[in-house]
Amino acid sequence: MDQSLNAGGYDWSNKTILIAEDEESNFRFLEMVLIRTGIKIVWACDGIEAIELAKQNNPDLILMDIKMPNMDGLEATRQIKQLMPEVPIIVQTAFAMESDEKLSFEAGCNDYLSKPIRVKKLIEVVAKYLELDT
Repeated sequence: MDQSLNAGGYDWSNKTILIAEDEESNFRFLEMVLIRTGIKIVWACDGIEAIELAKQNNPDLILMDIKMPNMDGLEATRQIKQLMPEVPIIVQTAFAMESDEKLSFEAGCNDYLSKPIRVKKLIEVVAKYLELDT
């Protein structure tokens, strides 16, 4: 197995993750890493779709891109947190400025990943939230 894509041997086959990401190449990277855990992956291409798919799929965790068309990830996070405050939302962004991190937490995000996303860090952060109730 390619160690650069090692998912740490996690079995999240009973979990669902919603990935809100408008760039298909970024989504495919996340999918390639996370699929090895058996997790069910739902893809939203913008913030509006993320809200609808969160309602429909009741995900265990959301990976939320900040910069998306139609509705950005911060506004989508605020709305999802009103509907389901318990769902962990991890923001992912190429805009790794201190102010962006602060705005993300103010919007209700639980954690923050800057792009380019490193596989080890991604798995660690996702595991932090998905392994809480197992």
